[in-house]
Amino acid sequence: MNKMKQFSLMRVFLACLLASIITTAVGVLVLALVYVIPQLYPAQTVQPSSRPSISSPDIKYKYLYHLDKSEVFEYPGGAIQWGRYRKNPSDYENKLAMEFGSNINEMKSKMMIGTLLIESDGLRVPHWHFNANEHGYLLKGKAWIGVIDDGTNIVATYNVTAGQVIFFPKNTLHWVKNIGEEACVFLLFFSTHDELLTLDMDDAFFSTPDDIASRSLKPIGGVNFIRSFPKQKEDQAINLPSNLKELVMNESYIQSEESTVWKYFFDLPGSKNYIFPGGIIQWARYQKNTTGMTDNEKLFSDSLHQQAGTLTLATLRIYSNGLRQPHFHFNAHEMGYVKSGCGEVGVIGSSVTDFHIDVGDVFYFPIGTQHYVKSTCVEDLLLILAFSTGDQLKTLEMDDYFHATADQILAQLFFKQQNEFKKIPVFEVDQGITRP
Repeated sequence: MNKMKQFSLMRVFLACLLASIITTAVGVLVLALVYVIPQLYPAQTVQPSSRPSISSPDIKYKYLYHLDKSEVFEYPGGAIQWGRYRKNPSDYENKLAMEFGSNINEMKSKMMIGTLLIESDGLRVPHWHFNANEHGYLLKGKAWIGVIDDGTNIVATYNVTAGQVIFFPKNTLHWVKNIGEEACVFLLFFSTHDELLTLDMDDAFFSTPDDIASRSLKPIGGVNFIRSFPKQKEDQAINLPSNLKELVMNESYIQSEESTVWKYFFDLPGSKNYIFPGGIIQWARYQKNTTGMTDNEKLFSDSLHQQAGTLTLATLRIYSNGLRQPHFHFNAHEMGYVKSGCGEVGVIGSSVTDFHIDVGDVFYFPIGTQHYVKSTCVEDLLLILAFSTGDQLKTLEMDDYFHATADQILAQLFFKQQNEFKKIPVFEVDQGITRP
């Protein structure tokens, strides 16, 4: 009996001892995992990627776009480059294009810009735009242009030369044919900040059922004649067939009566010069006061005003070291293109920035945003400007609003003696563009 009790006690002792050994072993293992092993094998921390992060574009690219360096859309007879908004972000060529395009859309600028290059004998095929008026400036070359009045078959044709302005109302069919020996280049502004919607005549034709086209045109040969039209694989937006001489035997570039022509074209180089101490402005715009305007200028002015959502165009020449002083526009966004020279631009609005501009650059100033442009090259700075209004442009310049503000208000605002503001002179000649 005693032996059995001793055996039972031994079993209890051994069980307790085993449990103690297991507990101790588990404790030692836990301590090793927590303290010892990490010291023997330090954890490998994940280092940040050595690849530089892509930061947001400089704020200046909300207002600046290098149009001449943008993506080139090539066609058989020329090329187009765009500064515009795209609905699909992946359609932008880079972040800078997206920054500019998104800003002109978000600010509802009612403007976009592009350049159209047409090779000698090339044709921007007949087409129309659903959602925008088109305003253009011929940078170089010579072109024969046709515009078909809405609802009629009356066409206005005209030979446009460098410096002249063109205007095509929304949904007006028009074409542009290069009739010079060199390539012609247009700077184009469209009155939309959304994606431009365009239909070319050939696309409309090939999208129309053969029998419908045959019944409409009633050609000799009927539907078989319609089916004989060859559809090209390549987009013919700017067309230049290799066998053009075989296709066209009798070219005729007639010009329409002036009463028809000047609704769509404007001789900007021959218009009035608005002269300032530091430069010159010329306008292609609507004017309420027709005093001093020629009959052709009145036709163009009325044509602009009769259409909704048209633009005002201008050329601004700033002499070397001249300054288009700080100002802002009440009723229009502004977009500009650098034709020659170089300069510095300052923008003061919801954000503040300044930047350099050179030939081929585009800049944009939202409505109400104060801005200035200074010519910094030896040669004059020549700008082509567009404003998002078909009415007269309303502008206020820094010297004008300083002079119009009471001295005592300026003194309180700037913590400066009231009589000090008498030092700001009032000039008889408008200082809109000034020189030192």
